Amino acid sequence: MVEPDQLVGFAQDAELAGCDSVWVPEHLIWPDVIRSKYPYRDDGAPPVPSAVNLYDPWVLLGGVASKTTTIRLGTCVYVLPLRDPLVTARAVATLDILSGGRVILGAGLGWMAEEFAAAGIDFRTRGARCDEIVPVLRSLWSNEITSSNGRFVKLPPVHFNPKPPRGAKLPIVFGGESEHALRRAARLGNGWLGTWHTPESTRDVVARIGSYLAEYGRGDEDFEITVMVSPREVTEQVVVDFYQAGADRICVGSPRAPLRVWPEVLEKLGTVLQSPALR
Repeated sequence: MVEPDQLVGFAQDAELAGCDSVWVPEHLIWPDVIRSKYPYRDDGAPPVPSAVNLYDPWVLLGGVASKTTTIRLGTCVYVLPLRDPLVTARAVATLDILSGGRVILGAGLGWMAEEFAAAGIDFRTRGARCDEIVPVLRSLWSNEITSSNGRFVKLPPVHFNPKPPRGAKLPIVFGGESEHALRRAARLGNGWLGTWHTPESTRDVVARIGSYLAEYGRGDEDFEITVMVSPREVTEQVVVDFYQAGADRICVGSPRAPLRVWPEVLEKLGTVLQSPALR
């Protein structure tokens, strides 16, 4: 993992290489004992040790924003149901203003019941909470007055200023692999962020999301497909295969990749991005 004192330089190098965006992970805490199964590994083991360093993504990306000009700033992913939507809305809007409209809110429901227990939130309600939070965020970012009388979000009429540059169109992309997750992305989001897919499995998800978008009366013009791949998998052919499968963006990352591998990865990406097949 890249530490804060290394992140700004890394993001600057990525911007120079022509990369579209930089993404940071997020968790509020890491429990000492985890019985929840990590959904993106066959053995269910957590992706990193319990003593892993965790940082506030908005503070990290604020530092990146101050030293870059074009690269977009994403979270991969922010555990949305753990937070009061007012706090989330303020943090995201502030960074979007600071960066000139470069934020992508990558959001997820979370997978660790222990993390929710530590925050005093019922893990079983995270989906319903998310479904209430997203419309409130978009309203705060665009409407003069916002209120909510939901089951989880109760808000008297409030003003929220300043608005982020893109208002309610600030992109929210959802992680998750279940049918519920894909439907939520199609219903509420501007994109989907997939984890450890192949081009073949990506093609299947793209088709499923396309059918859900149509079901909800939406087109795909404001919807992006992002797929995470391991640094060791990055070749021109792999990137082309994902692109042809319907991916709009490849997010190269690994929770365990040491810093020393990234200069080579960025050099490789810079070469791949010049491929005529991607233009």
